[in-house]
Amino acid sequence: MGRLVPAVTRSLDILELFLDGDGTLSAPEVTRRLQLPRTTVHELLTTLAARSYLVQLPDQPGRYRLGVRTYQLGSRYAEQLDLAAEGQQVAREVAETCDETVHVAVLEDTDVIYIAKVDSTHAVRMVSAAGRRLPAHCTSVGKMLLASLPPTELESRLQGREFTGMTPDSITDPDELLTALAGIRERGVAVEHRESNPDVSCVAAPVRDSAGRVVAALSISVPMIRWSEERESELAELAAKGAGDLSVRLGHRGA
Repeated sequence: MGRLVPAVTRSLDILELFLDGDGTLSAPEVTRRLQLPRTTVHELLTTLAARSYLVQLPDQPGRYRLGVRTYQLGSRYAEQLDLAAEGQQVAREVAETCDETVHVAVLEDTDVIYIAKVDSTHAVRMVSAAGRRLPAHCTSVGKMLLASLPPTELESRLQGREFTGMTPDSITDPDELLTALAGIRERGVAVEHRESNPDVSCVAAPVRDSAGRVVAALSISVPMIRWSEERESELAELAAKGAGDLSVRLGHRGA
């Protein structure tokens, strides 16, 4: 393994400072925050500005903001993002941690479409597939995605719909669904017991893009023989972490 290059590390440390605050910094502020020599900071800032990674504010000499080159790199990164591929990778990592089936799904109208799946190694496991479509109101991922919609959009999507159940435990009453979605919105994770499969419970968390919009949900599905309240709590945390990791891959920076 090669060694880290101090000058490159310090340059990246400087660039990352601009992610916080109002997005502008002066040389003295960089010096103070990174505890670097003034001469070193001046040289690094001059180099970064010469390469268009930083630019000096025209009305505030000596104060910098991010330059066009950082935008170009970010745009190229965004162009190369593949939600399904990134979701598959994170799903694999989550599945390796809990050894249960992990899905990533997106919302289409009032259905969910599974775009990534990694199976458990247990003999008793989920029988599902990427590309499958299910009613959103019967799944944890679907309810998570519905709960994340703006109120007017949610109302528009649900208006006039008939909610057919997949099992006896599926929610089919519109008012009951809205109450459930309000609880999910407050808790930040969605749980369903036997609503899409009579032998399975699931927990799901939201995946956000660089703008903070919920674009997918990640779920962990467990046969009822391995489910418990303690297990639910553990998997809720793990689903939230996995969804957070996937969000970071999509450029989300958190609250």
